[in-house]
Amino acid sequence: MTRATLSISSKNYSSWSLRGWLMAKMAGIAFDELLTTPGDADARAEILLLSPSILVPCLNYGKHKIWDTLAIGEFLNEIAPKAGLLPADSIARARCRSICGEMHSGFTSLRSALPMNIKAHFPKFKVWSKAQADIERIAVIWRECLNLSGGPFLFGKPSLADAMYAPVVLRFKTYDVQLDSECS
Repeated sequence: MTRATLSISSKNYSSWSLRGWLMAKMAGIAFDELLTTPGDADARAEILLLSPSILVPCLNYGKHKIWDTLAIGEFLNEIAPKAGLLPADSIARARCRSICGEMHSGFTSLRSALPMNIKAHFPKFKVWSKAQADIERIAVIWRECLNLSGGPFLFGKPSLADAMYAPVVLRFKTYDVQLDSECS
């Protein structure tokens, strides 16, 4: 099997880098991790060479570059199908893709109000209303998935959905967001 290189920035501050890294780990593929610092002009030039979009994560697999997190997840599912990154059942698989897509394109208020920082802790953090609406939607997604699958992961066993929402779990811990017991 081809050895991959995953270009990422900080897993502490970049939810997208953390997602890509988790997906590669969950897939069980052999990969080298290439850390870049996006704030540095030289690093930005390096990222451009590694990823056409200047975004991370970017998975380099042989001569091919996959630079969107959802595309990386889909590709990893194809090259490592035994990892089960997507559910086997077609309805569950479509649902998994739907909630991954919702995470990928949504929850902008949550991202703005609760920046990613795994090392920080802000007890009794006051969440503003738009971010609270995102939190409530995420809780609905988690509750429905766990009720359907029986847990302990969103689709019973680790999936792309868990990788996509893992940074949200960490944000909730950082900012002391309280959820009902059905979501944990």
